Amino acid sequence: MVAVPEILEHPAVAAYLHRLIGDEGLLLIERFPDEGEFSDEELAEVTKINLNTVRHTLYTLYERRLAEYRRIKNNETGWLTYLWRLRLDTIPGAMAEEMETVLEKLRARERFEEENDFYRCGQCGLLVTFNQAMDVDFCCPECGSPIAHFDNDILLLALHRRREAIASSLGHE
Repeated sequence: MVAVPEILEHPAVAAYLHRLIGDEGLLLIERFPDEGEFSDEELAEVTKINLNTVRHTLYTLYERRLAEYRRIKNNETGWLTYLWRLRLDTIPGAMAEEMETVLEKLRARERFEEENDFYRCGQCGLLVTFNQAMDVDFCCPECGSPIAHFDNDILLLALHRRREAIASSLGHE
């Protein structure tokens, strides 16, 4: 397994984790013991991080397959204990999966921008599609001012460039 400090040296990984789990979550990862499995209570005690924060962080990481647990049952009390371990070796896959989702959203937004003409109110800035503008006789539904055609070429170019950059980083042609 790759060492945590080495993983967090990569700016993209650090930014991804920070967005996912925040400052305290990153602190948990940094303080997480190197070897073994630990209950959430043990982790809170060892790392000096609030138990609820530890639990929230672990479940968030688990949802992205960046942490895993093993459940054991106390036969006397019937209580279940979850023993956690980090799986930071799966970060590249989790990031790629999320980037694929972003890529799909960018494709959809780019299609929407290409397929529609837009009209914008000069007073309040409301942006509407051509069909919406027709429905309100080219008057702003918010303030009543006339609305004029809005050229979205710059936005389309930015969407295209961003989509291409992400697709390229994912190895898509």
